Amino acid sequence: MKAVHFGAGNIGRGFIGALLDQSGFETIFVDVNETLINQLNERRSYTVELAGSAESLEVHHVSGLNSIQQEAAVIEAIAEADLITTAVGPHILSVISGLLAKGLKQRSQNNGGSVNVIACENMIGGSESLKASVLEHLEGDEADAVLAETGFPNAAVDRIVPDQFNEDPLAVKVEPYYEWVVETPPIKGERPAVEGITYVSDLTPYIERKLFTVNTGHAVPAYLGYYYGHKTIMEAMNDPKVKDVLRGTLAETGAVLVEKYGFDKETHQAYADKIIERFENPDLSDEVTRVGRAPKRKLGPKDRLIRPAFEYAERMNEEPSHLAEVIAAALLYDYKEDPEAAEIQEELKNDGFQATLVRVSGLDAGHPLVQLVEQKYNQMKA
Repeated sequence: MKAVHFGAGNIGRGFIGALLDQSGFETIFVDVNETLINQLNERRSYTVELAGSAESLEVHHVSGLNSIQQEAAVIEAIAEADLITTAVGPHILSVISGLLAKGLKQRSQNNGGSVNVIACENMIGGSESLKASVLEHLEGDEADAVLAETGFPNAAVDRIVPDQFNEDPLAVKVEPYYEWVVETPPIKGERPAVEGITYVSDLTPYIERKLFTVNTGHAVPAYLGYYYGHKTIMEAMNDPKVKDVLRGTLAETGAVLVEKYGFDKETHQAYADKIIERFENPDLSDEVTRVGRAPKRKLGPKDRLIRPAFEYAERMNEEPSHLAEVIAAALLYDYKEDPEAAEIQEELKNDGFQATLVRVSGLDAGHPLVQLVEQKYNQMKA
């Protein structure tokens, strides 16, 4: 079996590529990083270290293609692939869509049969978003022919891959825990035979569970850690003040998930406790500024802070006091090397608190959450 994977970065190699190899796939990585592509082609293998343990695994049957310099070869690989995956980052999906469209068009013309494209990105509806971008490059009958044989099932992925520098450019450290959940209705043909994928009929509860627990949870030691002067997530997790807010925040998001999707309360609490344990792994500690980067996006109406806070207020009819504190900390995040943080600070200075929060969050100015966050913000700023 042959897989084409867009993105030869740490997540691509340490998570998706490793599982593909363990499932018997030959994996062709597509990337613009010449060093990584050359190393993959020279060595045909790399090492994945499991953080917090003495274990590691060797990934074999890999090669690489440069998406700029070897476009024809990438198109041919897509036309012949049994599975196509991505781990490029949400903003790059549209960038790779043109090349993917050419490959899928070639595949259709070759009568290559059904194939599935799974975007393994930290976003909601990644595969659907990629599908929409691909269709922008296809017309009429071309689009119909591609869609008849190509599935774009959405996925939820979860594995912490810390920022790292290794002498070996292909070596990568990841946490032992992972979750890869794929929605079945859009799948074309047979389900991809990847060990480690959990197939579900409705992905929404799993996406929101991950977003409201892992992503929201990680934001707490990032923004509050920065507020209290900590450099790393590990330092922040050792601060009782941060830990208390983290537990309170996950209690609020957990209440939303249990009420909304009917998750078992004790089972979900065990899941939340496991997430906290993962953040405490010293081998996975990241800088708070890397985990907290792009605060404007993370304060968006559908993202990890505003959305669960809004839903808690609406569903539980209570104040999401812990989430409000984290939102306030994100608005106080003034790391000058983060362009989005700098933008928020400029908007706060020029337009004031309420106008800035309303614009960034999509909340109505009169919503009680705006007043609650402003109260927390003023207390923390003072």
